[in-house]
Amino acid sequence: MSELLAIRDLVKTYGEGDAETRVLKGLDLQMETGELSALLGPSGSGKSTLLTIMGTLLQPTSGQHTMLGTDLTHASDAELTGFRNRHIGFVFQFHNLLPDFTAVENVMFPAAVFAGRETAAARARARELLARVGLADRMDFMATQLSGGQKQRVAIARALMNKPELVLADEPTGNLDRESANQVMALIGEINSDEQTTFLISTHDETIAAHCRRRILVSDGRVSTL
Repeated sequence: MSELLAIRDLVKTYGEGDAETRVLKGLDLQMETGELSALLGPSGSGKSTLLTIMGTLLQPTSGQHTMLGTDLTHASDAELTGFRNRHIGFVFQFHNLLPDFTAVENVMFPAAVFAGRETAAARARARELLARVGLADRMDFMATQLSGGQKQRVAIARALMNKPELVLADEPTGNLDRESANQVMALIGEINSDEQTTFLISTHDETIAAHCRRRILVSDGRVSTL
């Protein structure tokens, strides 16, 4: 495996003066292509801040964040947006599907935003991805017609739409029953194995973390591997 990203001496501070709070305190983290890792840590540990910086949605106060050989630390908003659209996918606890869109339209959405229009190629890939996640018979269903587990499968397909190297999943099974959660994690494991897509899954659930091959603990603004 090759190095996908490297974070070195990362600091994130909120507020100023007496109100200043240092959330990340010189954090270091490296990830390789093809990892399936769990991101663990108590509330207030800096886990959410780290995930947001890794997704290029937040800039650190200092330190270095490099991915695919690109230094993202001092990139402009436009550069970060372009990089994020090409290389990073997201899955959230709340699937955030567009209720007035079908499953296939929801999956296509990142590609349509990137290209500025819907294309036949994007629709074909969206249909291929929905079949890959076991929803071949639900492609044209409205989002409101899907179960919670099915909606999260659509969200995973959407995250893969632009063929990202990294997928960041924030509590992706938090609203699912245990059976649906295990099905979603099995699907993530299959995609990780078959396509070498790197997944970092933020979770408080030890059962979910057990599906991952590496456990990364954030504690007091720093990282350790369990």
